[in-house]
Amino acid sequence: MRALSLLLGGLAAASSALATQDFPPVAVGTTVQYVVADELHTVSGEVLANRFVRIEDGRIAAIGDAAALPRLRPETPVVRARVVTPGLVDVRTVVGLAGIYNASGQAHDQDQLERSKPIQPGLRAVDAYNAREDLVAYVRSYGVTTIHTGHGPGALISGQTMIAKTHMRTADKDVIVPTFGVAATLATSAQRGSGAPGTRGKAVSMLRAALIEAREYQDSWDRAEEDKAPKRDLNKDALVRVLKGEAPLIVTAHRAQDIASALRIGEEFGVRVWLDMAAEAYALVDEIRAAGVPVLLHPSMTRANGENENLSFTTAAKLAEADVPFAIQTGYEGYVPKARVLVFEAAIAAAYGLDRAKALEAITLTPARLLGMADRVGSIEVGKDADLALWDGDPFEYTTHCTGVVLEGTLVSNEAR
Repeated sequence: MRALSLLLGGLAAASSALATQDFPPVAVGTTVQYVVADELHTVSGEVLANRFVRIEDGRIAAIGDAAALPRLRPETPVVRARVVTPGLVDVRTVVGLAGIYNASGQAHDQDQLERSKPIQPGLRAVDAYNAREDLVAYVRSYGVTTIHTGHGPGALISGQTMIAKTHMRTADKDVIVPTFGVAATLATSAQRGSGAPGTRGKAVSMLRAALIEAREYQDSWDRAEEDKAPKRDLNKDALVRVLKGEAPLIVTAHRAQDIASALRIGEEFGVRVWLDMAAEAYALVDEIRAAGVPVLLHPSMTRANGENENLSFTTAAKLAEADVPFAIQTGYEGYVPKARVLVFEAAIAAAYGLDRAKALEAITLTPARLLGMADRVGSIEVGKDADLALWDGDPFEYTTHCTGVVLEGTLVSNEAR
């Protein structure tokens, strides 16, 4: 794949009849028929110059040379951009459960963490998701069209996660996968609250006990006669999905010792562990690769204090070099706006050694693959959802703006951010 730094400007003005036409501005909410780009970053293939994307029924119907397009009717909804990328995919966030207001003063939009009990895997993200939350609009305005969101770090098992598009309609309409993973935390943040473990050893012991109880619960269901089934337990039901391999156990761990504990749990129970944040992942690259565990890497610019004090801007590059699957996330912070800007975090990783094409892939196609959504999102290909982010320059340059977002063929944002 060619680098993102192809010469900008002038490419779309070749011999195309389309390039000589004036089209009226497209209003937010309009169904777009064509998106025309000086540079089209497909991610799954090469960077293409002077291309159009034709959209039908919310999907990409064709990709072609803009110079070959016939003259279109003036009322045809056409959106132009210097650079077009796939809509960005945030591999781990709490957006929609956490809102845009300050965590210390606005309890009403802090549904990402319930501290009344240390282990609550039965909490479903979709039941707490606010599709019309201002924070959803904020991240979408920077190109994010798909989010893996849900209960966040801070409890031993805080609840479940889900996958949604950022349409801002309702949870039921926007959700793609209502129950995806189960979120756990092996860090000091999980060592407070009612009934919480006081030490790392106790935390791992409690997590292990919860998985053993869930296994025994499932065994009792398997042995039970139809009229003598055990009483349903929503918490154990969620962990049974983990034990069956139907859901990943997403473990927030910063320190190397906690990362090692997460890998140990994965091996002991044969479950799919995903590492979340993983500030010191660079210290265990060989072990992570051997375990086949993906890393939902912390935002590059997250605050380097507390258990994140040893984070490194070069971790993404080291994981890529070692062929460890990873994607860059926005995470959660307790101060406004509560979620970082995904493209900025990838840009910093690129500035510290990560190949620029790999950096774009880390916020598009790689997270789509991890989430099992690569047949729909993450790259610009015929047949996929028409989720596109529009830019007025190289997305990783500080002076570049996201000038528009097309989501399943509809222009949902046109404010330059």
